[in-house]
Amino acid sequence: MEITGAPPQTPPDRLRQAAVALEASFLAEMLEAAGLGESQGAFGGGIGEQHFASFLRREQAQALAESGGIGLAESIYNALTERLDD
Repeated sequence: MEITGAPPQTPPDRLRQAAVALEASFLAEMLEAAGLGESQGAFGGGIGEQHFASFLRREQAQALAESGGIGLAESIYNALTERLDD
């Protein structure tokens, strides 16, 4: 039995979190395709930089999605809640 200080989540809360997480994943892929985090100069690079750049992209994408993003999370959430109501 898990004991936490937070109240149990209702299905709509979990749906919203899942929708935001999906939008964040989408945005992270788009940021990677746009070249965010790639080494621009002659110095730097290597496997470590590539690895940590993915963390940076993921956190930036999460922040974007949590602050409203491009509206994808809201659309997904609305579609899922409509299915729950059926």
